[in-house]
Amino acid sequence: MPTLTATEYSLISNVMSLCCAAMLAGALFFFYSRSQVAPKYRPALLVSALVPTIACYHYFRISDSFTHAYTLVNGVYQASGLPFNDAYRYADWLLTVPLLVIDLVAVLALPSAISKGLILKLSSAAALMIALGYPGEISQVAGTRWLFWGLSMIPFLYIMFTLFSEFGEAFSRQPEQVKSLVSAARGLLLVTWSFYPIAYTSTMIGLSGGAGQCGLQVGYTIADIVA
Repeated sequence: MPTLTATEYSLISNVMSLCCAAMLAGALFFFYSRSQVAPKYRPALLVSALVPTIACYHYFRISDSFTHAYTLVNGVYQASGLPFNDAYRYADWLLTVPLLVIDLVAVLALPSAISKGLILKLSSAAALMIALGYPGEISQVAGTRWLFWGLSMIPFLYIMFTLFSEFGEAFSRQPEQVKSLVSAARGLLLVTWSFYPIAYTSTMIGLSGGAGQCGLQVGYTIADIVA
């Protein structure tokens, strides 16, 4: 674990705390909003509520692990000897990322045969994307990190291609109000998910030590809040 300045430590800690609060607020909002929408859209709201609920729990664990992994020594934060279990983040993504793409399908209220096919393809690709990213995340070898970054980008690009191509016909059949909301959600997903491969490379493109750790943790956390 790299040594962090007080500013770097506080920034990471505060952003993680903000994420916990945002996820809890989002979960409560979606749970209590289910009665305000048409019955066919309620499954999508339930999935929307599950995502921040799961994320809130995991961010609490990530934040707690981060706090115990450092100790203040002479004005800087050094490794305490306890491990920082960043695997919580990937465990969270392995559950929530497939749910996010399922949510997009659910909100379209498609015929069962069509929605099942899309859900299977997109959720499988999402899980594969996360699984391929983790070996690179824990590696200290730049070549290995780049290899798994490239491999995880394959299902990432497949998901984006599917959202903007195969969704076209189903998307065009939606009511105008739903169409605008789904279009915004789809665009937001593209923008926010693009932060992840960028943050992943922060330690591979020149950021090292505390700056690299700060860029990685803050980048991931902000992307999680927005997504």
